[in-house]
Amino acid sequence: MRENDEHRYDDMLELPHHVSAKHPRMSRRDRAAQFSPFKALAGYEDAVREAARQTEEQIKLDDDALSILNAKLQILRLKIKSRPEIALTYFVPDRKKNGGDYVTVTGNVRQIDEIEKTLLLTDGSAIPIRDIIDLESEIFGDLERGDSDA
Repeated sequence: MRENDEHRYDDMLELPHHVSAKHPRMSRRDRAAQFSPFKALAGYEDAVREAARQTEEQIKLDDDALSILNAKLQILRLKIKSRPEIALTYFVPDRKKNGGDYVTVTGNVRQIDEIEKTLLLTDGSAIPIRDIIDLESEIFGDLERGDSDA
């Protein structure tokens, strides 16, 4: 390296920054985007996240549990005019893959739709009876506590 190579550009250090007359100044965001990583596989991360997401299998109730659930539905039919409050647990199928999730909601029952086989709540929710695995309410009394003599 020659001796004056070291100071070759010293005369330019104090010059004003060049501003183009043709091109508008680029925003910091646009400049930063030039250096952002390139994603060759658009949607790949979403696909991996979706594949890793866990779902549950739908529970098939045994005869005893089915009998208790049917008894609770009969009591509910008898008390439907008072719009009883219940907590119900039911299966919600996943839209994208096999399985789903169990959800528990609390609300007042407005109607049991025998044709559509749904439980209609006062908030407008319609829960398919075939997906319900448990009903809890004070209207079930001893049946709720597991006494089979009720």
